[in-house]
Amino acid sequence: MHSEPKSSSSWKNLIYTALILLVVVLAMSFPGLFTEIGGFQLKKLIVPLLQLIMLGMGTTMSVKDFEGVVKMPRAVVIGVACQFLIMPMLGFSLANAFNFPPEIAAGVILIGCSPSGLASNVMCFIAKANVPLSITVTSIATLLAPVMTPALMKVLAGQFIEIEFTRMMIEIMNIIILPIAVGLVLNRVFRNSAKIINKVMPLVSMGGIVLIVGIITAAGRESLLTVGWTLALCVLIHNLCGFLLGYWSARLLRLDEQSCRTVAIEVGLQNGGLASGIALQMGKVATVGLAPALFGPIMNTTGSLLATFWSQRPPKSTEVSEPVSAPADKTV
Repeated sequence: MHSEPKSSSSWKNLIYTALILLVVVLAMSFPGLFTEIGGFQLKKLIVPLLQLIMLGMGTTMSVKDFEGVVKMPRAVVIGVACQFLIMPMLGFSLANAFNFPPEIAAGVILIGCSPSGLASNVMCFIAKANVPLSITVTSIATLLAPVMTPALMKVLAGQFIEIEFTRMMIEIMNIIILPIAVGLVLNRVFRNSAKIINKVMPLVSMGGIVLIVGIITAAGRESLLTVGWTLALCVLIHNLCGFLLGYWSARLLRLDEQSCRTVAIEVGLQNGGLASGIALQMGKVATVGLAPALFGPIMNTTGSLLATFWSQRPPKSTEVSEPVSAPADKTV
């Protein structure tokens, strides 16, 4: 990982959020811009873009990302458990409470069943949280996603749409595990070029996610015009409750303040890109993919505000298992 000023990370995140909001407005106003070019359907770019982002994640990963399992196993277990318990159950409860059409409801549950987003590492750094714990929880949750996400979707979303466990597991492995594995190999083979890759990939990731959000928004424009504000409210509640329940669950389990902040951010920030890719592979990007598309700009806005709030209130106890340094800026 490399050091980066806190203000630089904050500005990058604000610019990224502004770009997402801009592309949503453009996609709603001029959907044709994000539908096809010269007869080529732009939605076909979603999975390759996600694979490229995950490959970039792989090039920045190493054995050190999993040292937290040994150094702070209890905090890691709590973080991963909260990730796969709180957000899926919140998604299921909100989908039923808002009484959305089946495929829209399934999308709300899908974003809850996805692993934590990579942006959480940068948010934790800004918030003066436990960055090593954040990196470990994100990495483990991502690697568990091929099993956990289909299993949770089968149980919680099976009443809304048909969920094919094996097919979804293979698709997630194709989107996550294969690119990460290739990235790890590239990191070992081209170790001297790793710094250049780490500088380029954040920009590729940001651009990729912005384009994905635009494509999904344009594809689901008609559904958004029907349930847009209600779905946005649902997603906002989902996100804020994730922060709140994540933090207080960690407090009740007697983690230190930095780790509580970390768990809150890990739970509240989901991998919307992965959820969008799954929706596309299901052939339901215009319906199931809507909640993930909305979750991105909302979570980055609220996450930035929360991280900035905490950055101005350093925790009383600052002991963590290793020095806190800025993570490689990998935004998803």
